[in-house]
Amino acid sequence: MRYFFIVLTVALFSSATLSAQSAEDSVKATINRLFEGMKKADPVMLKSAFADSAILQSVGPNGIENETVADFAATISKIPAGDADERITFDLVKIDGPLAIAWTPYQFWYKGKFSHCGVDSYQLVRIKGEWKIQYLIDTRRRTGCL
Repeated sequence: MRYFFIVLTVALFSSATLSAQSAEDSVKATINRLFEGMKKADPVMLKSAFADSAILQSVGPNGIENETVADFAATISKIPAGDADERITFDLVKIDGPLAIAWTPYQFWYKGKFSHCGVDSYQLVRIKGEWKIQYLIDTRRRTGCL
């Protein structure tokens, strides 16, 4: 009987870990779709990563700058495919039911040359079973990056 409880405990723990990993992978896939859309200059793919009411902001030297998803997608669609390459690493992903956060330091390369770096901070929501970016704010700098 003791072995049964040990096996049951291990199985439940493994199942919970796999479930959490699966949810984290889904969050990462949504964020990666955004950057794949940027790199391919594909506004439809890019917009598919965002919720309809998404907010995009950047913290710049003059304060907070706002941009709509539509304007961002339009700008990206005018850049030749492959020219905009944002390379991220996932430092943190946390999930609570239908809400997730992600913190991703990045380096942005334009036409194969380093442009700037910073951190992207995301709030994602699960809508009809699919993760969408609801809020994205980033920092940008040219020093202390590489």
